[in-house]
Order: sequence, then C-alpha cells, then structure tokens
Amino acid sequence: MLAFPMERSFSVLKRINRTLFAVLSRTGVWIYSRLPIFGALRAAVAIIRKNELVLVIARSDGRGLSFPGGFISPWETPEQAALREVFEETGLQVGKSSLLFEYRSAVDIPCVITVFEAEATGELRDSWEGSPRWLRLSEIRPLLLPNQREIVDRFAETKIP
Repeated sequence: MLAFPMERSFSVLKRINRTLFAVLSRTGVWIYSRLPIFGALRAAVAIIRKNELVLVIARSDGRGLSFPGGFISPWETPEQAALREVFEETGLQVGKSSLLFEYRSAVDIPCVITVFEAEATGELRDSWEGSPRWLRLSEIRPLLLPNQREIVDRFAETKIP
C-alpha cells in the first residue's frame, strides 16, 4: 500500500524538476541571447553510437533533441565537462572519448561547442533535463537544437553513418 503513494511522490517530483528545468533553460536562453555579457559560452557534447543509432536527449524544456552535453565550468576541460554531462543526463559512464572537432555558433546564444565521440556503459536513465533516446542520425537533424545541427552536417560530410 505504501508503494503507490511513494511512486506518485517520485512522479510529482520528476514533473516539478522538469518544469523547473524548462523555465530555467528557456529564461536563460532568452536573456543571454539578448545580453551575452560573458561573450561566447563554452559547451561540450558527446556523440555516443550503438551500431547505426546515436544517443540523444529529448529535452524537458520542449526545445527538441540535443546530444548529451552542456556548458563547461571555468575549472573544467571540455572533455571533463562532456563526461560529467553524459553521466548527469543519461546515467552512462564514459570509458573512452576522442575529440572530433570544435565550432562556433551564434544560433540562440553565442557559444563555442567542442564535440567528442565517446564510448559509454551503464543503464540509461532520465534526468531533469530530459530522456535519453537512441535514434538514427537521419531522424535527429530536424528535431535537434539549431546550434547542434552543424554536428549532424559534419557527420554527413564525412559519410559517418
């Protein structure tokens, strides 16, 4: 009898967390796109593949899909940030990663995005930022955050499946 109220409490907490993330995310993008006081922000993402599938996050803020990743703290390297963000957003532990490329984007907010390819293990889990999903690269681009579409374009240019 206690399991149901406990499950319901977790479900309510999960909805509250996701709503809070949506409000913070959308507010942050709106403000920083108009007033980028720190200049271009630094971000890192990881491309994790399983055969022909790629891991993405269905974002809780309703902005679409993104690759696992996020902003780099001042004391972190891009690789450390990518590994931390993968764990926070998916529950996966990155065992091996390699730098693919870095690019600048002015879409939404000014940022420099460092892209890694990574191998990860563990059980996928949701986070307040969204739900991880395995999708084909061809399915991802139309739903991807606009500032991450260049990643898919570069993969297509190099004929990476």
